[in-house]
Amino acid sequence: MKWSGKMKRLGLILLMLFLVLPVSTHAGTIGGKDNPGGVPGQWYAGDAPGYSDPNKPVLVFIHGINSSSKTWWESNNMYQTALNNGYQTAFIDVHPDKNMWDNGTIINNRVRDIYNYFGQKKLVIVGHSKGGIDAQNALVHYGAYPYVSNLITLSTPHYGSQLADLAYSGWAGWLASILGSKNDATYSLQTGYMRNYRSQIDAHSNRSKNPIFTLAGTKWGSFGSSLYWGGLYLSSYGSNDGAVTVANSRLPYSREVRVSSWNHTTVREGGTFQYFRPYLTLNAQPVAGITSAESMNEPLAPELEPANISVLHRGGEFSASALETFQVEENVAKLDLDWLSDKKMKDLVVISPSGVEYRKFTHAVDEGVFKGGHHHSFQIQKPEAGQWSVKVNKKKAAYLMTVGFHSDLNEEIILDEKTLELKNKGSKVKDFHVNLTINKDGQKKKDSSMMIMQKGKVPFTFKEEGVYTLTMDVKGKTKAGKKFERTIIKSIYVDKNGKTY
Repeated sequence: MKWSGKMKRLGLILLMLFLVLPVSTHAGTIGGKDNPGGVPGQWYAGDAPGYSDPNKPVLVFIHGINSSSKTWWESNNMYQTALNNGYQTAFIDVHPDKNMWDNGTIINNRVRDIYNYFGQKKLVIVGHSKGGIDAQNALVHYGAYPYVSNLITLSTPHYGSQLADLAYSGWAGWLASILGSKNDATYSLQTGYMRNYRSQIDAHSNRSKNPIFTLAGTKWGSFGSSLYWGGLYLSSYGSNDGAVTVANSRLPYSREVRVSSWNHTTVREGGTFQYFRPYLTLNAQPVAGITSAESMNEPLAPELEPANISVLHRGGEFSASALETFQVEENVAKLDLDWLSDKKMKDLVVISPSGVEYRKFTHAVDEGVFKGGHHHSFQIQKPEAGQWSVKVNKKKAAYLMTVGFHSDLNEEIILDEKTLELKNKGSKVKDFHVNLTINKDGQKKKDSSMMIMQKGKVPFTFKEEGVYTLTMDVKGKTKAGKKFERTIIKSIYVDKNGKTY
């Protein structure tokens, strides 16, 4: 059969429409021929339970940073637990490296699709880590709240993660750039950025439309794992699950369901289901203790524990070999030393002041903010006081060395988060000085130094909009005359009007 000129033109138009217009974003069901592949913007329906209870909402699961929807069913029984309990389920893939504004758009659109697909049945969103931030953005900023009853967040950094601050600090910059850690997602999780973000979302008229229920963890995982290293670093800021502090997982207007011995991985597994199950309802559940009038007032930030001095950072890039030295004071119970690099190391040695060599380390690959990085972890009991060194030989590599000190000295010096005042509040420190490096959006802006006897305010006078990372390298002497070294990192956001967060 011959095609007429009109038919040819019509066929061409239809072909162009097919190529230009988006296809369905519902990519099939779990286990079907369209097995989910982590494509941002797509969503997947779980298998139907034996009986679809009209009184049970559809559960919509949203993953976190550097992850995909597969995180809910691969090496995880959360999906199966929900199915066994008779719930219909759906899973949304968002960008693993984009901010909450971009991912909020995706969730907003997919929530509407899922709502209609399941016969306009109310949804409950379960978000892990940054997925909880992305979900709240969709509900509040983009207005997806009518389709959802409640929001459950599993170790969501509602006030940011200090690991994101670290990625933009003076010591971690080389490595973070090479690993691709400096992306929109990490940038948006800096604690300074998130304080500004909270001021926008928490003042929105849609904020109280969906009750929020939070869960958090306090375990770091096994020694040598990326979560153990994360927990070691975050210990300066309080209890944490290896990626997010308990304090930052809370919202003043949410209900904290439970804080337990989960790490950042196990908090999203089926074991937590029993605790948030009471809030899987078709109707929004009121958050006890907060009235509707109170919920519209200016929200208060949570009480943050002052940052202490439990860790030391060093980092950079080398072409053939690297040597790092650091001081250990008296009476340190244990050292945890982690050498994080873009390459796996073999020739890596830690040397004590008396010349004892430590070569045995545990290796693990990072799955979080520094995804793809190689952790080489040492643990040394009762280290001798004095100058220690770390030597490594490799063709070319970038690195971040983190030393965690289990020492009574850790609580002697603190940084007041609100006043930026460093305080010597104990009796073990004679004096100390601070070398301050300030980066703006990852680029160095200023270096300065200050000597502190009892207390001193960290100078910060920048007014240009952006996220500033303050890296404070502390060096001092104890009353016993021994040298010590630590690092404190602080993130500050300056808005277009010069206001700081």
